[in-house]
Amino acid sequence: MNDDTRWLARLGIDQGLFTRPQCLQVYAKLGDAADLMAFAQEFIDSGIVTDVGTLETIAGQAIEKGEKGPPTADPFQAETRSTPHRVQPGQGLASRNKASGGAPNFPFESIAQLDDASLAEGLRDLLRSSAAFGASDLHLSTNARPFIRKDRVLSYLSEYVLTAPDALRINTALLSESQKKTFLERKDFDYALAVTGAERYRVNLMFHKNGAAGAYRMVPAETRTLETLGYTKHLETLKKMLSYHNGLILITGPVGSGKTTTLASMVAYLNETRTDHIITVEDPIEVVQPAKGCNVTQREVGPHTRTFASALKGALREDPDIIVIGELRDLETIEMAISASETGHLVIGTMHTSDASTTLNRLLDVFPPAQQTQIRSSVAESLRGIVCQRLLPGTAGGVVLACEILVSNIAIQNLIREGKSTGLKNTMETGVKEGMCLMDNVVFALAQERKISGETARANIANRVLKGRLT
Repeated sequence: MNDDTRWLARLGIDQGLFTRPQCLQVYAKLGDAADLMAFAQEFIDSGIVTDVGTLETIAGQAIEKGEKGPPTADPFQAETRSTPHRVQPGQGLASRNKASGGAPNFPFESIAQLDDASLAEGLRDLLRSSAAFGASDLHLSTNARPFIRKDRVLSYLSEYVLTAPDALRINTALLSESQKKTFLERKDFDYALAVTGAERYRVNLMFHKNGAAGAYRMVPAETRTLETLGYTKHLETLKKMLSYHNGLILITGPVGSGKTTTLASMVAYLNETRTDHIITVEDPIEVVQPAKGCNVTQREVGPHTRTFASALKGALREDPDIIVIGELRDLETIEMAISASETGHLVIGTMHTSDASTTLNRLLDVFPPAQQTQIRSSVAESLRGIVCQRLLPGTAGGVVLACEILVSNIAIQNLIREGKSTGLKNTMETGVKEGMCLMDNVVFALAQERKISGETARANIANRVLKGRLT
């Protein structure tokens, strides 16, 4: 652990901002690898510290003192000596197969015998090992074998079936007392787990008929560019969409299709190429975007704002140029997003839909019949484009991106105003020169290039003519 982090703990305890047990609680969750910023953020996220101004002042003092060396009385010393079953970072329970490149290993059958500190460190190590193995998700559920998802394929980590006490214990091992209380009361809990500044995970905890369960999504340490995501052929189209200073851009696709990754790449591109104020509203914050050309304000539903809608309402008074919405999920949020896009802001959001036509129907149908005419006119004017994406298993391993792109033009605007979504596909086929493409055509091209198998292509193409041309 860095000296400045030790000083943050020492100064905070001495000034009564938090207690030593609370400090050790955060330490047990984050481990030795946590830097000062991750440590300070966890105090805020867990509800231990509400006086953020004082915490920032102490953090500044800690950085200055840390340059001269550690404090005389190490606030973590007793913690590291008093746990006989403590797992040392980098030598954890889940890292046995890491050197050989195998799947992560963890003694799930020994959960009941592990003390709290060892279990917390073991889960952190299991997450690191899963990420290093290339998994996108880790699942720990009652009455089920632990498993990971890699390249959209599930694989089991152990033959041991987690009992209800096992699942509850391991899934709450990294929670603060206040977070655990919230989870047990609500039976659902979403949060962003920051083990270090570079190790982040999106976590969803819930209860089902057998007991507790947790789904852990690995967040890449580095934001990938649009080119490396697979948008090379469509790069100019996306850059043109992102060049607007107002309007609405939608990123859509099924669960696990990489919407968050694409959204983060777009924000990173804007951050590097513009000098604006970007406000993001997420649930939870997954990819941290440090300020570059833009000033980036990231807010999380729960710790920083009550709902997406309330954050959007506030954002309009916070002088933003670009507003990024993690998910457009209800009438109030969608209505606020459309209003913001009409009032001089570029709004980018995600939806769980499969193609451009379905996206427009979902966007518009949430409004009552009396508002349909007005809202169709608003969307026709403000929509800049829709990017629908899927991740398909590639013939060379891994996954391949397939996308459908709608670019707003006069013909598209007229179809939206008149409610003729059935004509979208024909208009998009004739709009290839403007950068539009249909999912069926893109999937067919990937099959022709042998990037995906014919079987995968057939499962993802609706057009019978194109299906018949597959070899």
